Formats: sequence, C-alpha cells, structure tokens
Amino acid sequence: MEVSRIIAEIDEQISKLQQARELLSGTAVKVKGRGRPKGSKNAKTAAKAAPRKRKISAEGRKRIAKP
Repeated sequence: MEVSRIIAEIDEQISKLQQARELLSGTAVKVKGRGRPKGSKNAKTAAKAAPRKRKISAEGRKRIAKP
C-alpha cells in the first residue's frame, strides 16, 4: 500500500471516531431546520398585511357577461 493511502484511511477512521465521541458526549452540532427561522420579522409583517383586492377591467367584465 502507498503511504498516502494509509494516511487517508487513518484520517477517515479518526473522523469516524471523533463523530462517535461527539454523539456519546452530547456535544454534537445540531443541523438547522429548513425554512424561516423563528422570530423572523418577515413572518410578523406578513401576517398583519391585508390581502389585496383584485380588480377586473371593463373588458374582462364584458367577456364574463357575454353568453
């Protein structure tokens, strides 16, 4: 085996052992969830905004009224 390949395998094992240690000791980093973070200002303003009323043109009204 090449020395570089042996070193790569040792590094891989070290990484796996470090992950196992973090899980067992409770210091593992938690992955953030998807979507907007809680307490975001955008969520509050979006809830307060009134829905816009849709307007139909005179041409559109004529098309609807046409049999």
